[in-house]
Amino acid sequence: MPGARVSDLDYLAARLHGRRSRITEAGRLQELCQSRTIPELARAVFPGGEFQTCAEFQRRTLEDLLGELSYIEESLDGPGCSLLAWILVRFQVENLKVLLRGFMDHAPLEVVEEHLLSLPKILGLDARALLAAETLEDFVGRLPKGLLRKALRVALGTYRDQLRPFFFEVALDRGYFQELLDRARQLSGEEKDLVVPIIEHEVNSFLLMLVVRGRFSYGLTPDLLMPLHIRRCGIPTDRFNAMIAASDPRAAAAFALGRAIDALPDEHDSNQTSVAIDCAALEALAQSRFLRLANRACRRSHMGLGAIIGYACIRRVEVSNLITLSEGIRIGVAPDVIGSRLIPRCNQEVAYV
Repeated sequence: MPGARVSDLDYLAARLHGRRSRITEAGRLQELCQSRTIPELARAVFPGGEFQTCAEFQRRTLEDLLGELSYIEESLDGPGCSLLAWILVRFQVENLKVLLRGFMDHAPLEVVEEHLLSLPKILGLDARALLAAETLEDFVGRLPKGLLRKALRVALGTYRDQLRPFFFEVALDRGYFQELLDRARQLSGEEKDLVVPIIEHEVNSFLLMLVVRGRFSYGLTPDLLMPLHIRRCGIPTDRFNAMIAASDPRAAAAFALGRAIDALPDEHDSNQTSVAIDCAALEALAQSRFLRLANRACRRSHMGLGAIIGYACIRRVEVSNLITLSEGIRIGVAPDVIGSRLIPRCNQEVAYV
């Protein structure tokens, strides 16, 4: 499509501001927590739609987001279009992770396909060919040329003796976030000042959770995690190494203050010298900061690219909340407990330092 003119950008921003007022959040989310079944939730979110399973509901929310972001990308040009195009690659990354796990677990094609999103042709992957690969090297060789294939090839060399999905999935994330950061930094002026902090936050959050999960949940050694650092981000190499060497998750998370989280979870037991921080609590804090930065971009940019990228990020949080909500309903969690899991967490206790 032809690049968007200034008037087109104004029109797009105006449309997104209107859509912003209809995003499911705050009180509306709390109302939806009272839904007793997935069909009831689906009717409330998608009037006229009939979805019987949690998987169907989640697929619809994700594919709606994909469609909307694709529309935004087609309406832009220049560095803004390039950035949105790469944000869309996130859907391809997630499909590739599903295919990678399916290949390593020897899962049948029909089982794997149930977990794949329907993507535009440009982001499509040949599931049948990939799952028919003889070796992991063959699997990687069957991928389309580009950064994701390169990321997995590098990981094959680095983790040849650690053939676990974790390393290859994280390698995909690392490649994705490095390129996302590079594209964001191609912006200029005020829009760059608003958008880059959001993208840097995403990168820093990825690194924080990599350390907390890899080091303290999976017991991985620092030498296995160090190659996964992302250059020129808000958590430089020396700080990342300090996070890996920290004595516990709380100490590691402290190095991400002001970069991935605004505060640490509250220490509920002051008698403990080392508090095990729940990964979900840190993710919630990181998501809340992400939402704050996105809202700031919308307010300050108003009709510019910052507002458009901010809106896209707010939509992603909306979808994340709807998926959390649907999972809670599926397994029968109480409404107040579901509500406490949503972003931002109204009952999140934090310790500012």
